[in-house]
Amino acid sequence: MRMNHTTLAVIVGLGGLLFGFEATVISGAIGFITLQFGLADWQTGLVVAASTLGAVAASVSVTALADRVGRKPVLMTLAALYAISATCAALSNGFPALVAARIIGGYAFGSLSLAPIYVAEIAPPERRGRLIACNQLSIMLGFSAAYFANYLLLRASGSQAPLALRLGLAEHAWRYMLGLQIVPALAWFALLTRVPESPRWLILRGREREARAILGRLVDRDGVERLIGEVRRREALTGVREQLHRLVLPQRRHILIVALVLAAAQQICGINAVYFYAPTIFEQSGVGTDAAFAQAVLIGVTNLVFTIVAMLLIDRIGRRPLLLAGMAGITLSLTTLAIGFGQAEFRLSPAAATELAGRTGRPALAELGGKTFDSDVAFKTALANALPRSQRKALEPELLARAIRLDAALVLLAVLGFVASFAFSIGPVMWVMLAEIFSNAARGVGMAIAGLVNAIVSFVVQVLFPIQLTHIGSAGIFALYAAASAISGLLIFRLVPETRGRSLEALESDLTARHPVCHALSEI
Repeated sequence: MRMNHTTLAVIVGLGGLLFGFEATVISGAIGFITLQFGLADWQTGLVVAASTLGAVAASVSVTALADRVGRKPVLMTLAALYAISATCAALSNGFPALVAARIIGGYAFGSLSLAPIYVAEIAPPERRGRLIACNQLSIMLGFSAAYFANYLLLRASGSQAPLALRLGLAEHAWRYMLGLQIVPALAWFALLTRVPESPRWLILRGREREARAILGRLVDRDGVERLIGEVRRREALTGVREQLHRLVLPQRRHILIVALVLAAAQQICGINAVYFYAPTIFEQSGVGTDAAFAQAVLIGVTNLVFTIVAMLLIDRIGRRPLLLAGMAGITLSLTTLAIGFGQAEFRLSPAAATELAGRTGRPALAELGGKTFDSDVAFKTALANALPRSQRKALEPELLARAIRLDAALVLLAVLGFVASFAFSIGPVMWVMLAEIFSNAARGVGMAIAGLVNAIVSFVVQVLFPIQLTHIGSAGIFALYAAASAISGLLIFRLVPETRGRSLEALESDLTARHPVCHALSEI
């Protein structure tokens, strides 16, 4: 029975949906978790970033393991880990248990690097970019599903409906948010049982008969012989040490440099801070908790729409134009956010301050009435002096909504512009290019190194965000991200070549001959 490239790409890419849900659902749960467990800023950051700790471990082991035992069994293991993580997180009874559960889920993030490898190895060159981008589309579907589920559960948690009361949504909404992933994780595991092993991996392992059987269901007879001949002319899979040696050879060194630039640029712009703290960021603009959750849903929709745009364009106009246009849009959007938050003022009216002081039993709060603060840091410092931490955290969205003077529509549009620019450019394009530029014999280790850098930068961004929000404020955070994005865009312009429309083997020959843009750096 003939197999379909698109079907295989969609099934394998469903790991992206699980990543998107696992990574983003915490954005709605973290506020409830912080209050329930009384977390400090660093603990809040660690709960959010714990998944990325697991991803760091995955980045140095998953692709190497897949080189040793095969793509399919490792993908199935990762699907099982998603289900285990969701179960443990939903049942966790404290900070350590929750962090441990999210680290387990983070290890399953290895699907982000392994899925593009698999799809690149089975896809025809003219459709490879679009099929690999299916993984990114799945991620965006996961983001959207998480934001939407969080919003529905938030609304249900305040309901007096019998079912909501019976389920204990008011007290345990965050547990349901984190536990919903169990169902799609088990479904993905079941679907992966229908997926064949990568024929390129089988050829490189000397299992040509099995590879022929699979290729015969994917391409015609001439295509089978042509692909086997191309792969035979390349190096066989070797150990990690030999693959590392190949990566740092002078004629290939620039390929690793390009990969590291892309891996760092994708995260240093702060995208995961926006994804994983979306309601918190919108609360900083003073819209209130319900509206913040509703606006977070718009992030998911924007992601989805512009990822589809990327899929339609990536094999038509190429990778490089999308990257450059996207990085320009990211930098402009982040600069707008920094300016928007930088112009904000905070002022509680005397009546509001008096009412809040009476409600909280904190007379010092009344003294803030009529005072104007020119930054969120100054306003929060004043609140910290007037209220105990637990009470301040619970009331912060309401206090910000009453006090802030800011163009909330501009903030929303800038966030959506940032997300859109990311979704049609470096979000999907990075994974496509990483799967393309490394040779067959070094793809596993090359992707592992790039994934490690990507995960480390992501972890730093996530864990620092709550601390930065307290000490340098929203304007300072987005100004840093804007500067980092501008530098990243210049490096991409200088270093990154075009890769569309070529077989993996032809790309390897071209890149080994050294792309002229990267010539200078390959001599370092």
